Amino acid sequence: MWTAQVVSLADGDSFQVRRSGKTLRVRLHGIDSPELRQSYGRAALQAARHLLAGREVVLQTVSRDSYGRVVALVWADGRLVNREMVRCGAAWMYPHFCKFPSLCGEWARLQDEARSARLGLWQEPDPAPPWAWRKMHPRERW
Repeated sequence: MWTAQVVSLADGDSFQVRRSGKTLRVRLHGIDSPELRQSYGRAALQAARHLLAGREVVLQTVSRDSYGRVVALVWADGRLVNREMVRCGAAWMYPHFCKFPSLCGEWARLQDEARSARLGLWQEPDPAPPWAWRKMHPRERW
């Protein structure tokens, strides 16, 4: 577990932090938010901004991804941001990359609750998960 200061957000599941004078890119573990050019992408960024912007966060590194980002569980103000993004309908639980069964099960339940309540991205009748959207738009910069 380590702490850092959030300095910028790229989208609903990626941001930068500063620690000991170094800037690091971070990806929220186990979730996937809509891409910025995808429906609800800007709103997902706003949800992440609400939870993270300018805050000191606590991170638990899970891995590094193919883009060199730290993949982590992230807490801000005592709340697990990964969980909160799913709970408010700003992200999907990402089954292919979610590595903690107890957390992933809870996030899947929260996703179902958000869908039932038509929160966030679930206001649309059949939103496309980002991993499917990226396959349909392979040449676009997301």
